[in-house]
Amino acid sequence: MRQFMAQAEVGDAVIDIDPTTERLEKMVAAMLGKESAIFMPSGSMTNQIAIRLHCQPGDEFLCEENCHVYNYEQAAFAQLSGIVARTLPGVNGVLSPEQFEGTIRPINDHLVRTRLVCLENTHNRGSGTVQPFDTVQTITTWAAENGLKTHLDGARLFNAAVASDISVDRWGAMFDSVSVCFSKGLGAPVGSALAGSGEFIQKAKRARKLFGGGMRQSGIIAAGALFALQNNIERLAEDHQKAAKLADAIRETEGIALEVDPVETNIVIFTVEKQLGTAAQLQASLAERGLLVLAMGPQKIRMVTHLDVSMSQVEAAIEVIKETLPAMA
Repeated sequence: MRQFMAQAEVGDAVIDIDPTTERLEKMVAAMLGKESAIFMPSGSMTNQIAIRLHCQPGDEFLCEENCHVYNYEQAAFAQLSGIVARTLPGVNGVLSPEQFEGTIRPINDHLVRTRLVCLENTHNRGSGTVQPFDTVQTITTWAAENGLKTHLDGARLFNAAVASDISVDRWGAMFDSVSVCFSKGLGAPVGSALAGSGEFIQKAKRARKLFGGGMRQSGIIAAGALFALQNNIERLAEDHQKAAKLADAIRETEGIALEVDPVETNIVIFTVEKQLGTAAQLQASLAERGLLVLAMGPQKIRMVTHLDVSMSQVEAAIEVIKETLPAMA
């Protein structure tokens, strides 16, 4: 990938003359079944620009209470665009169609205007859960029938596609806009893309400039994303296998338990029993033994498998966990 990036032909993407960036954008649009796509530095930017374009100041969007756009993007929709979020409680990040009934506010000068539905697939805080296809189809159909736009935070959409054996264009077809990330399981060093209609992406380009996301010789990093799309999609199944192996070991280990079971893709979240200590304490103890994990709550640990972690390293990680927990008891 680094060699491919070093050889990338570049120009000036801000004025649309960077051939590698243009090639990436066309590939993403084609893969997602959209008219156009635009390359940006991060998934937070692609998500926030999509929300901004689908809504106006004083509007609201509907989302699941643990989703990324609500929890991990500094409420940028409010800070930058004057938009509010209305959250709905999901199960492992999954909402049911019935929850949307009655959520559209009537037209009234006193009320916020409901304009957009945002979903996340796979769901990060839901331990990489894949949204059920039929459920998503029902929700997005309901949204369209009621005049709402739809956006998919598909940072890990390729994981969802591999796990479900449903192509990304079928997932994308249900949404007005789709964001995908290249620096998750695909392994590129940086970058995301936003896809939608030609008119929508033209507006997104203007918003990207406003948000400071215009890049000149971006072909250097776009090349990493191109390489990832050409070489690293099918191998995501290996990451899922590694996560499943971790999950098997956690089920068999006293003192910890899976937050979500079964583990569907590459994210494993488990809880630590309080008598063993906190998640932060376990994180520190594991780090002393060379195993890096993330404490994401008082008693929750998150582990993610990816292309830089081999199956033998996963097996070594399991041994470290089994050695560490008794020492904390």
